[in-house]
Amino acid sequence: MKSFQLKSRLLALLALLAATLATTAQPAANVAEEIAAIMAKYDAVGTSVAVVKDNELVYNHSFGFKNLATQEPLENNDVFRIASISKSFVATSLMQLVEGGKLSLDDDVGELIGFPIRNPNYPDSIITLRMVMSHTSSISDKNGYFTLDAFNPGKNPDWATAYNDYAPGTDYQYCNLNFNLAGAILEKHSGERFDRYVRKHILEPLGLYASYNVDELDSVRFAKLYSYDPDSNRFIASPAAYRSPAASLKDYQLGYDAPIFSPTGGMKISAANLARYMTLHMNYGILGNTRILSEASARTMQTSVPAGNGYGLAITTEDNLVSGKIMKGHTGSAYGLNSAMFFQPQEKFGFVVIINGCRTSYTDDFPDIHRDLINCLYRHFVL
Repeated sequence: MKSFQLKSRLLALLALLAATLATTAQPAANVAEEIAAIMAKYDAVGTSVAVVKDNELVYNHSFGFKNLATQEPLENNDVFRIASISKSFVATSLMQLVEGGKLSLDDDVGELIGFPIRNPNYPDSIITLRMVMSHTSSISDKNGYFTLDAFNPGKNPDWATAYNDYAPGTDYQYCNLNFNLAGAILEKHSGERFDRYVRKHILEPLGLYASYNVDELDSVRFAKLYSYDPDSNRFIASPAAYRSPAASLKDYQLGYDAPIFSPTGGMKISAANLARYMTLHMNYGILGNTRILSEASARTMQTSVPAGNGYGLAITTEDNLVSGKIMKGHTGSAYGLNSAMFFQPQEKFGFVVIINGCRTSYTDDFPDIHRDLINCLYRHFVL
């Protein structure tokens, strides 16, 4: 669909929504109008937002389209593949194993996974689980990240090229392979398949409708994801976002094949359910009466590591997102989707924003559409 056609139809839909809201709730109408303008600015296909204040979900609404071809509107219970926010579910799971004494953050990940993991430039420096979950491991995505073969010396003669030229623990580079490795370590030391562990120990206790395995979810609820093609000025659907893992499970090797579920980016969840999960971390490991992590473990996840560029264990710190506030959270970007989950643990507020396709610009590597939407929600619901 051409960009100008998308914008005109989207504006018409959002104008109708704002007019409807204006007859019942003026504040809701005002925020809807502002979100409509932000979406138009970035040619957003659809947007789902959720706001938590004082541990309560105070706003949850969806705008625009779930499916461009059918013009189906996006609904609050629609599910998105949220990309890299998924990493925090992996870290949460591994911290549970740390609490249970099954492993340590300072363990050698080569020993944890069962094959040597050493930067060839620094063969005497171990790479720890803490380094892996903070992107300070010196591992890179140069060889890809969809399989651990990328840096397994027993399977890949080019394994050495998967490492950067700095010593482990001394510098930061964001790396998806880190978290696919972490997912496999979770399997090996829990004895449970990756997707099943997360479901049993996080999703079910919190009452969340979500999964790393698309075959456990109702595909009718999947929001289509759209990548923008500047050459044709079109948004193109990305069907790979919700590919079934069934064919790959026939010869599944527990403790090695976890990347099939994409621990690094494969969680599927709605904005409202992601907001519930966010509230868990905002309260340092507890949601209501359900404790998933100890307070100490949750604080460790939110604490930036040395050389970590503001990154802790799958939770980063942003001090220039909302003026005067130190926010904790994560972003995600894949298949055209942009997602953000950021919270303020002392003041007990937070935001989830998920967009299934747009043409955003970036400031300091942060999507401007996220910044605009989060600040809009902050002004309307927190100030």
